[in-house]
Amino acid sequence: MLLGACRSLAVAARDGAPDFRERLEAAMRLAPDAAKDELTASANLLIDASAEVLPARGGWLAVLAGAFAERGADADGIPLVARLGGVAAGAVAFAEAWEGRPPPASAGPSPQIWERTVRLMGDRAKISMQCWYALPQFTRGALALLLHSPATRAAVADFDEAVDRAVAHCAELRDVQELRRVLDGEPLLVLHRPSRQGWTVTMRGVTDNFQLHTLLAGLLVGVDLLGRPPHPGWVAAFSDGAADAALPQVEGWWDLADAHGEAVWNEGVPADIPLLGDTRVLVLDPLSRPGQWPEGRRHPEVPGLLTLDATYHPDDLLAWWPVLKPPVAGG
Repeated sequence: MLLGACRSLAVAARDGAPDFRERLEAAMRLAPDAAKDELTASANLLIDASAEVLPARGGWLAVLAGAFAERGADADGIPLVARLGGVAAGAVAFAEAWEGRPPPASAGPSPQIWERTVRLMGDRAKISMQCWYALPQFTRGALALLLHSPATRAAVADFDEAVDRAVAHCAELRDVQELRRVLDGEPLLVLHRPSRQGWTVTMRGVTDNFQLHTLLAGLLVGVDLLGRPPHPGWVAAFSDGAADAALPQVEGWWDLADAHGEAVWNEGVPADIPLLGDTRVLVLDPLSRPGQWPEGRRHPEVPGLLTLDATYHPDDLLAWWPVLKPPVAGG
């Protein structure tokens, strides 16, 4: 039933049918009773349609597809995230035509706004104005898909210039920016400079370096490296559990550096760690000063996971150490 309702909704969006709102509400009512397979098929249908129809209606299709992802649909959000870039570009053009003082999107359009936009933009008015008012809906849909679909996060480009420019007009786009940069399924070579040991790990859903640092300690400290193992509650909070306010703050284990000797800040994200050739390399150096941070994921909806793929003896890594730069002083 849901899939049929979503097909009808997509047709209404393409044809400009006057009962679009009624069809949208009908699909929303059916969602709670739909099985996962039907949710997935319906979400993918709406995602494709949202990328093809005019923004004013495509935005509502995007919202509904995102809601299905939140309910467990395994949706391919790539077309929607790509369309968000085009909508953001149109919205920025609208804002610039209004000399950086556009009417708030939350208030909705009006005849007076339309008339002024036509005077300012001429033939470009219709699409740009639709993009402006649809930007929050496309953002909500894209954000839900990036939060709940690892495949979408792994496949989309790290950056979109139009989205970056539109952040000034839609604060939720900051979360979209962050999630585009999550390295789902990407390997990382971790080298411990004092012991000359190394490991290859794969990152999934690791959204910042506080999380990466803590999960690495959970994998390595007390197993391959001497030291104070992290509290299990810290590891759980950065994996798929809830933060525990009763726990003390996390205390760091290392200074982090890249292969060029530059500091890798806990405040950054794994995508900031540069490649050396084809390999993203993180170097663990002795802790130079204490550091603390609260446990918990930046985006609680995204579970974090580090899997240990390989462990290397120092003799395996002899070719690496001459290539790595020492840590930059003051880093």
